[in-house]
Amino acid sequence: MRIRHSLIAFVSLLLCGLPDAVFAQQGPGAAGPFDQQATSIQALTISDQALYAGSFGFGIFRSDDRGTTWTKSGEGVTDPFILSLVTAKDGTVYVGTFRGGVFRTRDKGKTWQPVSRGLKRQEIKALLAVGDVIYAGTADGAYRLVAGHDRWAVVTTGLDEILVHALAQASDGTLYAGTSGKGVLRFKPDGAGWVRMRQGLKDHEGMIENFIRALTIDAEGSIYAGTFDGGVFRSTDAGTTWKAISRALPNDSIRSIVSNSRGLFVATGYGIYKTVDHGRQWVPLNNGLTSLSVQVLIESAPGTFYAGTNAGAFRSDDDGKSWTVINQGLEGGVAPPPFLFR
Repeated sequence: MRIRHSLIAFVSLLLCGLPDAVFAQQGPGAAGPFDQQATSIQALTISDQALYAGSFGFGIFRSDDRGTTWTKSGEGVTDPFILSLVTAKDGTVYVGTFRGGVFRTRDKGKTWQPVSRGLKRQEIKALLAVGDVIYAGTADGAYRLVAGHDRWAVVTTGLDEILVHALAQASDGTLYAGTSGKGVLRFKPDGAGWVRMRQGLKDHEGMIENFIRALTIDAEGSIYAGTFDGGVFRSTDAGTTWKAISRALPNDSIRSIVSNSRGLFVATGYGIYKTVDHGRQWVPLNNGLTSLSVQVLIESAPGTFYAGTNAGAFRSDDDGKSWTVINQGLEGGVAPPPFLFR
């Protein structure tokens, strides 16, 4: 079993830079990785009641009617392979791409401008907005940008050449990074650099989980880490120790995590699940979710969720109990492989 896990980890390290859309399929009769009925949605954000969706191969879409209809919104974005989206405090939307860096819009998506000065690598897996600061998780560590400025700066030393998949910040300013190969790292504002936090971060086979794809901090300060193939972990002591909480989940591939006062919601490679007891029980929330390969999950208002999947987008207005497909205008077809644009 140890050999099997090591092989999985090695293959994961080779492939983790690519979104799940490249590999995910929906059953025996599914289309190939670049032949899709609806475009794969990798990222979602909301700004001034407008919903933005980032696709893998078809750029950015915008909806002004809660996803009922979509229009293209990406003039100026030179890379159609979108990996991340975030909205700053002033309403500016930032987008991270596969090999084109970061772009932003200040005119409700009509035009986008590049903002990648200072970035060593152009693959942007994660974006986080906290106050007036934007953080970016890249293929060369974590960077920060003061809103309105045009140049990124390295957060601190210790993550050089490390792919950062996820970022989260605690109320005391401590920053957490979920990485490929190094697990979870923590940087305190008064600290000297990144510190690896892995005590208890082990799967059911006792192997350290080094591939982190999602991070979330709840209102009580607990940190949740979603892994590539080892499920969900929880820390109640600022990341010092971790406990696995997803033994009852049918799928260990965690893509996105949302926490609110009503529970913890996770998007997996086989649907969306909710727990209200820290993982002792998980309830499936897949009614109407015709594509179970969920890439991203966000909550726009209490009880209203949007999910991006390998086959388009879905909305729930009842806390995830049921889902409605919202693909009108989301361009599909054959997405070109990203390596053609390198």
